[in-house]
Amino acid sequence: MTPIGAAHVIRLAASVLAALVYVLWGAVPASARQVDTASARQATIAVAANFTAAAKDIAAAFTAATGHDVRLSIGSTGQLYTQITQGAPFDVFLAADRLHPQKAVDAGYGIAEHRFTYATGRLVLYGKAAEMGDGEGTLKRGAFSKIAIANPETAPYGAAAVETMSALGIYDRLAAKIVKGNTLTQVYQFIETGNAEVGFVALSQVVGRSGTSVWMVPEQLYRPIAQDAVLLQRGAGNEAALAFVAFLRGSEAGRIASAHGYGTGE
Repeated sequence: MTPIGAAHVIRLAASVLAALVYVLWGAVPASARQVDTASARQATIAVAANFTAAAKDIAAAFTAATGHDVRLSIGSTGQLYTQITQGAPFDVFLAADRLHPQKAVDAGYGIAEHRFTYATGRLVLYGKAAEMGDGEGTLKRGAFSKIAIANPETAPYGAAAVETMSALGIYDRLAAKIVKGNTLTQVYQFIETGNAEVGFVALSQVVGRSGTSVWMVPEQLYRPIAQDAVLLQRGAGNEAALAFVAFLRGSEAGRIASAHGYGTGE
């Protein structure tokens, strides 16, 4: 058997095993899903920063249900992808877009059969002052000195912010007031520290906040922000990683993601 043939067989075996886990998981009652902790394993999950809170809750629910341990590595999607290409010990990659998981597959780091949309993001205009709360009117009046967005070249939420302002016909007028953050977390900090009066962030960042203004940007103003996950080659033989991927595609993980302001995946 040639080396290429061996790799193909390994990937095929991993795909079959993951499919069996997914099917069997749904057929087993929740009360019976707790496994013997002696057989539990650990998986390392690379998570896009915007999904941090949801990922922590999903990881806790996963561990409670399976006994497997999960370690989360948080960062921007671009940074995580670079780390993957440099040999970072990640088993699963949860990106903030569809591009980077596909790149991981194309470059041989990810497994095509295990790339899927695990959540869809919602863009909001956020400001700490209540008078900023009329959304489109706030943008069109432009009565602020700075508006924060994530870097549209690397962050899908930043690209969505540009699309929104362009669709409203105000991008050129506001361009001089735009400040860019490397991540959504940095954009949020710009607003919290007063370095920008308003900014475009993810709904998940402001869910449950009170005393602030949040405008849900109409979804027809920007392209859907689909967030894809992919099982990496390193996780192909990891029982915990395969189980986590199956859990992430299930109803309980979807419910948790929804509570954090995300739409459902595929």
